[in-house]
Amino acid sequence: MTFLDKEYREIITKAVCGKGRKFTKDSHSISPSHRPSSILGCWVINHLYNAKKKSEDTVEINGSYDINIWYSYNDNTKTEVVTERVTYSDIIPLSVKDDKSVNDEYDVIAKVIQQPNCLECKISSNGGKVTVEIEREFVVQIIGDTKVYVRVNPVWEKEEDDDDDVWDYKLTEDEVKHVNPDFLHKND
Repeated sequence: MTFLDKEYREIITKAVCGKGRKFTKDSHSISPSHRPSSILGCWVINHLYNAKKKSEDTVEINGSYDINIWYSYNDNTKTEVVTERVTYSDIIPLSVKDDKSVNDEYDVIAKVIQQPNCLECKISSNGGKVTVEIEREFVVQIIGDTKVYVRVNPVWEKEEDDDDDVWDYKLTEDEVKHVNPDFLHKND
């Protein structure tokens, strides 16, 4: 049996040709305008990213987010918020690959499993900077054209069961009694 046999057809379709997933932890050092006394809060917002196929085995995600740190200074008598825009580049290896793609044109879909999130925010040992530990996680899919082989029925004989008249069922009197003729509201 070969795939060029009369019993098989080749179908070219879009399919997931590769998958990957990556969890990343980053550490950022941020310099506030005043020497911090204590950290009151840390938020990560405005996450933006895009993904592209880097090589046969990897996808590259380039992105950015804002880190907002609320801190006190001057012996905890005043507060301020420092904001810093951070950029990153993640290389995600493809753990699942289909080497039988028809061409080299791919669509890349990247989904955030874990938005960038602050794990820890603390004043550094020298006291003038704040160290922020961030986590994020992505899953990527490569969509491309691939071939699917389908077996077709070599002998197509019309049987009595294939006749459309077999599916023409009649309602019984008992079924007609239970039909509500006002099932649609007049306002609809």
